[in-house]
Amino acid sequence: MHITRKKTRQIQAGSVKIGGDAPISVQSMCSTDTRDVKATVEQIRQLENAGCELIRVAVPDDEAAAALPKIKAAMTVPLIADIHFDHRLALKAAEVVDCVRINPGNIGAWWKVQEVIKAVNERGIPLRVGVNGGSLERPLLDKYGWPSPEALSESALNAVHALEDEGFTNMKVSLKASDVHHAIDAYYLFSTQSNYPLHIGITEAGTAMTGAVKSAIGLGWLLSQGIGDTLRVSLAADPVEEVKVGFEILKSLELRHRGINVIACPTCGRVEIDVVRMANELEKKLGHIKTPLNVSVLGCVVNGIGEGKEADIGIAGGEGKGILFKKGKLMRKVPMDELMDTLIHEVELLAKEKEAEAAGVTHNGSALGEEAEAGWELMGHTPDEQSTIVRDIPVLPSKP
Repeated sequence: MHITRKKTRQIQAGSVKIGGDAPISVQSMCSTDTRDVKATVEQIRQLENAGCELIRVAVPDDEAAAALPKIKAAMTVPLIADIHFDHRLALKAAEVVDCVRINPGNIGAWWKVQEVIKAVNERGIPLRVGVNGGSLERPLLDKYGWPSPEALSESALNAVHALEDEGFTNMKVSLKASDVHHAIDAYYLFSTQSNYPLHIGITEAGTAMTGAVKSAIGLGWLLSQGIGDTLRVSLAADPVEEVKVGFEILKSLELRHRGINVIACPTCGRVEIDVVRMANELEKKLGHIKTPLNVSVLGCVVNGIGEGKEADIGIAGGEGKGILFKKGKLMRKVPMDELMDTLIHEVELLAKEKEAEAAGVTHNGSALGEEAEAGWELMGHTPDEQSTIVRDIPVLPSKP
């Protein structure tokens, strides 16, 4: 399946471009109390190490807003301030952060939004216009009877048109719903009638496993249709897990690549090594590697090399010994008690070699030399083609 991304406007939050032909970025939100600078910075560093490209923090009061300069100074990725209800907090945050998130449905009178627009314009930073079912305008709830996808889309379009009337276009939009079907439909409806970049996500998705499944289905469908320019996987879990799942969704659709992709057999009665333990250990110990590599952990030698032929490197177990293979070719046999350490060592050498090749330097570690991809890589899809839309979509009113 070839995914053709919808062509959207491009904005920039700090060093990260969003929309247009920019790679789909992965973001998360700190779960710490923003007023606790030490704890927040510590979590931000964990997120940065996991590859998070945009980080949002809650700003519920003046004390949290006052902590933003210290937090920003300790970061390497762009900082987004999440504002609800009090527009004065948005004005303070705009002096420091790289993007401000507001919900026009709960920010109050329109003159307050106008002040926010002026503040972000003065610093040249974008707004994220966030709409969700919990804070829809009363007229839309009366019109549709509930926070339907149509209501969410109309709310977002109303906000966009109102901001455009102020001459403001430096924005991205989100339409969050916890129901997968509703979220998909809301984003789809909006995307057919606007070309602003979209931040996609299934809000309040649930626990680590449940939320990951919901997000993979909802975001996976949207991304497969070319919809989405930046994403967050919302989990009731460590925010680092959100980043990991976001990576895996993009990797599974071949939209971007980063780090180790473990190919592990589902186990059966033939397995002769502890595949489950080894695969999990491998992901944990090689989590620091950014270079895209496919690594196989297979349970027997019957199909080991054949099933792992698409992998860059891998192992298979059998008859008291294991085998190490690269690009489908047997390299050598390895004693079982040395198998895991050998694989980790070889993967690290291979990663260093690829990084060196990408930098135009010869590395003398591993003997394997293929085309290098360091860090995140955007697949070679044509960015300026539009997705084909075949569903009949109602044209929503531009303003109430």
